[in-house]
Amino acid sequence: MSGGWTVPESEIVFRFTASGGPGGQHANRSNTKVIAVWRPEESLSLPLALRDRVVERLGDVVRVAVDDERSQTRNREIAVVRIRARVANALVVERTRRATKATRASKRRRVDAKRQRGEIKRGRQQPRFDD
Repeated sequence: MSGGWTVPESEIVFRFTASGGPGGQHANRSNTKVIAVWRPEESLSLPLALRDRVVERLGDVVRVAVDDERSQTRNREIAVVRIRARVANALVVERTRRATKATRASKRRRVDAKRQRGEIKRGRQQPRFDD
């Protein structure tokens, strides 16, 4: 994460809903699915430079839905981890690519490999008998 900054859990808004799928009465009656929402624009702890980068890459709202586990508490923990991971990935500054030229040796290796491949293919052909 950039400079050790992480999304504070206090800035994440949680909603709980019934998790879909099989599971009997427990799944039908329990609100174990977690929808976590974090808004970088409203974050007081996120520095402005980082905020702009996060909004540019992830948008105004970072939303995660988790229903992996049967426990609401565990799903909440997973949601926090996923939001933090998404934000951390958005904060990574990619190195700029510098254009490079192929070396003379690499060009020679490529041409030699092409020549060798051609010889292999020529060796597969039936011999020609010119009269």
